[in-house]
Amino acid sequence: MDARDRLRRYLEQRREMGESEFALDSMSVEEALRVIGQGPGAGGRGSATVTPTQGPREKPRAVEEAPASADWREALRAAGSAPEPPRRAEAPTPAEPVVAAQPTPVEDPRAATPSAGAPSELPPGIVVPKPAALGLSEIESLPSLDAIAEMVKKCTRCPLHQTAIQGVPGEGNPNARFVCVGEAPGATEDETGRPFVGAAGQLLTKILAAINLRREDVFICNVIKHRPPGNRNPLPNEIAACSPYLVRQLELIRPSVILALGTFAAQTLLETKESIGKLRGRVHRYHGIPLVVTYHPAALLRNPSWKRPTWDDVQLARRILDSSPAAGA
Repeated sequence: MDARDRLRRYLEQRREMGESEFALDSMSVEEALRVIGQGPGAGGRGSATVTPTQGPREKPRAVEEAPASADWREALRAAGSAPEPPRRAEAPTPAEPVVAAQPTPVEDPRAATPSAGAPSELPPGIVVPKPAALGLSEIESLPSLDAIAEMVKKCTRCPLHQTAIQGVPGEGNPNARFVCVGEAPGATEDETGRPFVGAAGQLLTKILAAINLRREDVFICNVIKHRPPGNRNPLPNEIAACSPYLVRQLELIRPSVILALGTFAAQTLLETKESIGKLRGRVHRYHGIPLVVTYHPAALLRNPSWKRPTWDDVQLARRILDSSPAAGA
């Protein structure tokens, strides 16, 4: 697979996640796809690959003749659309003392030492203040997670209960300091009444184990408590009906860290439309609780290349957990 094929796959993954920027080379995702002849309008009007010597019907030479390369940036430069790499600073003259280069200070908190996990030292994120009373006293007054689970099983607040087998309220340690929030139950979860027990759930269990957390140590739940038909995206009225259960669960647990799994969970909790690419690598605050965003385990099964950034995210969440006071302290 040459550089253009690898670049195309990468850009298509970015576009699938709703991202449009390609900041590494000051190009949009669509522009880069057009350059390599894969995006909408490739080689057509407005294509960045047509040179002045080409006729209006001639296929862009950059796409046709660019040699295979191990470097996708070289492929873009061959197409005439990527900027040249910045020039390195000239070496000092002999009269100047040559000083050994010092290590660049770590700017990415995910690569820092565990002591850098304090939320105040990490990139600022979205702050979602605790809302006033929701006016749903029946849910707001539920005294325990078990009480919430019983109500979810009987819930008829939205039409999803008509097509689902059963409600999936969530499970885990009621005193958990680490909470994972996903989107909605899938087929296996609908059958068993348990969250994250299918293929994606098995991967989540491995991810947690990699940061020394067992499933029984954490609490795992979803924004939506009944499976949407065909695993479609939840509708606004379904979100409005289910969200109070999640709000109350988090109020009762009072975790030290929330890990939002996937675009839907992150956007719902943070009340934003920002893409997951912009939400990752920052520490948000949900009702005063640090919140870290990462890819959904199901997305990792489709795109293994996202496993490395997910590993960075969960390490960040783990450092925040380790830097937080223990429950009851």
